[in-house]
Amino acid sequence: MGTLKERLHADVVIHMKDGNRVALTTVRNVLGEIETREKSGKTPIELDDAQVTALLQKEAAQRHDTARVYKDAGQEERAAAELAEAEVIQAYLPQPLTAAEVETIVDEAIEALKADGVELSVRHMGEVMKPVTARVAGRFDGKAVSEIVRSRLA
Repeated sequence: MGTLKERLHADVVIHMKDGNRVALTTVRNVLGEIETREKSGKTPIELDDAQVTALLQKEAAQRHDTARVYKDAGQEERAAAELAEAEVIQAYLPQPLTAAEVETIVDEAIEALKADGVELSVRHMGEVMKPVTARVAGRFDGKAVSEIVRSRLA
């Protein structure tokens, strides 16, 4: 389709027609958060798909955290509502990668640098992380990626 933001706007109409109130409210809230981010600051900006994806990940994580708080407080219904919203948001996120897939991406990046004649050590962490981060792009935990890279370079 187009951008992720365009897909969200199109899905508002779909959720209205389907009568899916949870999805409709959630998508509208996310779009409101996107607009707030775009308009905040001195000059308005247009968020790209990577930035929208990062925002969606943050929103989903926030819903999970809130659900945990509600669950701990014995508010099962509210916790379930937060988890339902998190599921709606996660439907817009790219499919997460497995650890094995990330390790393969890291190995490919290391081999590419070795092919260029670079002798790699932990000092070259940034050079390896740059292409890996571009390919992983929010589909795997960044901290875990850096640990994999560090272990491969050690």
